[in-house]
Amino acid sequence: MVKATELRGKSKEELVNLLNDNRKELSELAVAKVTGGAASKIAKIKSVRKNIARILTVHNQQQKEGIRKAVAGSKYISKDLRMKKTRAMRRALTKKELGQKTLKQSKKDTQFSQRRYA
Repeated sequence: MVKATELRGKSKEELVNLLNDNRKELSELAVAKVTGGAASKIAKIKSVRKNIARILTVHNQQQKEGIRKAVAGSKYISKDLRMKKTRAMRRALTKKELGQKTLKQSKKDTQFSQRRYA
């Protein structure tokens, strides 16, 4: 089993090589399963699939981090780096926009301010 912390220290080329090795091993295990191989080989399929997932996860995280560094400080951020949230939340008014009043409303407020008693 490969740990994600160990993978984070490796370069892109090492990750790709490790990924290819695991994929090759998985295909060999799949053949062994079809041909009626040993139970230990069939049980190993799950761990190899999880290793492939870990490697891909770390690889994708490293790519995204590299893109973030490259785009840092620019005016626009690519869509895959933006916050997902929900469509409604992305289109909602900002706090500043919510607090603003129209010219007509501000005139109304000054001319017909709330009465003060006492």
